[in-house]
Amino acid sequence: MSAPARLLTRLFALALIVVAPAAGSELRVRVRLADGLVTEEVLEADSERDSISLEFKQGDGTLVTFLADFRQNVKIFRALILGELERGQNQYQALCFVSRLNRNEIIPSESMARLRQKNPQAIRLAEERRGLEQLTMSAAVNLSRAAQLSSHIHNMCSEAHDAIYTQESDVKHWLDKGVDGSIFEVLPQKTEELSVQACHSTKDMWQPCLCRYSLRLEWYPCLLKYCRSRDTTGRGSSYKCGIKSCSKGYHFTYYVPQKQLCLWDEET
Repeated sequence: MSAPARLLTRLFALALIVVAPAAGSELRVRVRLADGLVTEEVLEADSERDSISLEFKQGDGTLVTFLADFRQNVKIFRALILGELERGQNQYQALCFVSRLNRNEIIPSESMARLRQKNPQAIRLAEERRGLEQLTMSAAVNLSRAAQLSSHIHNMCSEAHDAIYTQESDVKHWLDKGVDGSIFEVLPQKTEELSVQACHSTKDMWQPCLCRYSLRLEWYPCLLKYCRSRDTTGRGSSYKCGIKSCSKGYHFTYYVPQKQLCLWDEET
């Protein structure tokens, strides 16, 4: 095979095949994480509900799930973190972060449903490494009323229950859209005497503090690629010919009523 042919094969290892997508479609992709370990991402598209989900396990055993709800323009992150039983924690701890879904964050669900992988054993690295997004999650979301934001929140975040967070700017946006304000609870930023400290500098395990949690989506299809062709008359046209993959990190800061719920955020 010639060098140009080999290059073309690599570029289109994940290609958009023009077929009628099924209502639900699953793609499994091997991805190298930042710590060098290889994990398997499971990407699912539901064109009927107009949503995409991505799930993978980190090297420390944490199960991370990301869901994009295109109907409601909402994105949901869930982390199931293994607990430290010897320190009095449960078997695992669930966190959920909810925020607005912006344009061009991820490809549409219909396009995702069309993706087919030609080389399932290949280990993928993202073409573009997008910047770290800092999010201050200053409000809690009431699980029993969260369907106004997205019908997916209840299924994804039921295990988190009292640990579903969002940011003030998104709350204002949703309130302007007519969402009932009773869904949200503003989290305290101060105690009776002093400002809440960061959990990593708090010694008392039962003291409230501001927790930090970070995660990274190492590989996901963020944009569609278009190629150009010409017909016999010389007229040009464009068509979908592949995807661009991205990697993006998220850093969440949020209030917890006790440091015991934030044991990973400690001074090293």
